[in-house]
Amino acid sequence: MKKYGFILLVGVLLMGGCLSNTEQTPCDPAPISVKAPQAEVTALKQFIDSNRIAASADDRGFYYSIKAPGSGSKPTVCSTVTVNYTGKLTNGSTFDSGSGVTFGLNQLILGWQEGIPLVAPGGSITLYLPPSLAYGQQALSGIPANSILIFTIDLVGVN
Repeated sequence: MKKYGFILLVGVLLMGGCLSNTEQTPCDPAPISVKAPQAEVTALKQFIDSNRIAASADDRGFYYSIKAPGSGSKPTVCSTVTVNYTGKLTNGSTFDSGSGVTFGLNQLILGWQEGIPLVAPGGSITLYLPPSLAYGQQALSGIPANSILIFTIDLVGVN
């Protein structure tokens, strides 16, 4: 299943034009300060605990598990990244995947902007995202509104 434009398109819609190019505002490398609401964090923690998932909690409200840290410089929100990824719902069904896909990190959903910089090139991470750091209240093809999403991401490169 290759719908990787889906991640980019929705990220652009959610970010409301935070693109880094000559026609948009320059990329702001400042850390993202968005935090998920407590109700979402509680629901995500319940999912993590009930499934006995070994994951670390991030102060912004998502969980992550680093499979491999990678090496070299970690990306920033202003970086362009090349990734292999799979997106799943909590029921295990895959809604999106891509291999060797390149994105401007600032064009993607907040959970990716916050989670991918936790690893360096060659690294692998699984992100467990609450709705507000993913697609929120939008119901999209294959993704119900207010869904907790799970992304397994291999960071192939940073440009």
